[in-house]
Amino acid sequence: MSNHPKTVVITGASSGIGFALAEAYLARGDNVVGNARTQQRLDAAAARLGHPDNFLPVAGDIALPATARAIFERASARFGKVDVLVNNAGIFIAKPVGEYTEDDVENIVNINLKGFFYITQQAAAHMSANRAGHIVSITASLAMQPTAQVPALLPVLIKGGLNHATRGLALELAPHGVKVSAVAPGIIDTPLHGAGTHDFLKTLSPSGEIGQVRDVVDAVLYLTGAAFTSGVVLPVDGGATAGRW
Repeated sequence: MSNHPKTVVITGASSGIGFALAEAYLARGDNVVGNARTQQRLDAAAARLGHPDNFLPVAGDIALPATARAIFERASARFGKVDVLVNNAGIFIAKPVGEYTEDDVENIVNINLKGFFYITQQAAAHMSANRAGHIVSITASLAMQPTAQVPALLPVLIKGGLNHATRGLALELAPHGVKVSAVAPGIIDTPLHGAGTHDFLKTLSPSGEIGQVRDVVDAVLYLTGAAFTSGVVLPVDGGATAGRW
């Protein structure tokens, strides 16, 4: 349990890594403000999480500035202030460059780019005013070290931009006491990957292993508790970004 409970905003909180993050922060005694697109999914997540006093669901499309404002307004009204933002909402579309559709482009720009920008803009203003806070984004190690085995231009384009934006924003907000970092997962065992793909996925890491959701959660917990770490993009990928193997 935290001696001083923090208030943590998590986007994409209804499933996968976002849900596991919500569980982890709640288990520490922190307050969690969870966002997902639909109230139905958030209600189902809230029922599984089982901390009604400490979990505030705020539904809405994270690509919209109005959703970002609503999250911070409701979080502040309920818990006083926001200490941590985890930009977890995201989609991953891997295919050869010629096969991307206009819908693919719109979806990935809306969720992965706008869904990062507007809520981070709110967090930067809110946390700078409080002279404290942590912003951590979930990106992708593939954006740090692309591979011909997994053609994925759109994720590399957007997540790679977020990796650089993380460093830029860390410098911009450092004088205001706000720390900005990212976690760049490699292949993580989530329902996103079918069981039949695991043998191939294991070849994408020099360790020959697939990561677990808890590995990503532990990295986020470290960064959001760090007093002297900012501007870092931390790969959680079994060493895949270290070089060729």
